[in-house]
Amino acid sequence: MHKGLVIVYTGRGKGKTSAALGMGMRGAGHGLKTLMIQFIKGSWHYGELDAVKKLHPYFQIKPMGKGFIHLERKAPSPEDSKAVREAWDFFLQNLHSGQFHMIILDEINYALDFNLIALEEVMEAVRSKPQELHLVLTGRNAHPQIIDLADLVTEMKEVKHPYRNGIKAQKGIEY
Repeated sequence: MHKGLVIVYTGRGKGKTSAALGMGMRGAGHGLKTLMIQFIKGSWHYGELDAVKKLHPYFQIKPMGKGFIHLERKAPSPEDSKAVREAWDFFLQNLHSGQFHMIILDEINYALDFNLIALEEVMEAVRSKPQELHLVLTGRNAHPQIIDLADLVTEMKEVKHPYRNGIKAQKGIEY
């Protein structure tokens, strides 16, 4: 029997969600079922939403956020708080279902950083996960307690980005 890992992709650089998608795709190749719940993304159409349909039922993505948002850390909007709560409740419904080998909480670190969900709730869920379930948490500014709890942490560091040279987001690269 394998040990389910807690994996964190964080940092200011690009590639956190892409790394998690790669793990889900790799798992699908082995017949493992992955659920990705997106806590912030939701209002745009992303290429991965079409690609993952081809991997169904081994890989599912559930976008539940309101899109890229600029939040006030001290007073998040009620709409954003509601969307995160619904995504969190959906995660809790699936955490112990036994349906998935991996659950990816895409951008959960943002939700924590912007006080849209309590750190204690996330810590409790991570600690209570089934032993064999892999749990992946993405997003900038991972909380130090989440990092301490994780088995694997990768920090993405931006060295150079085309946006800084006026190149806008492109299909297949950013979305």
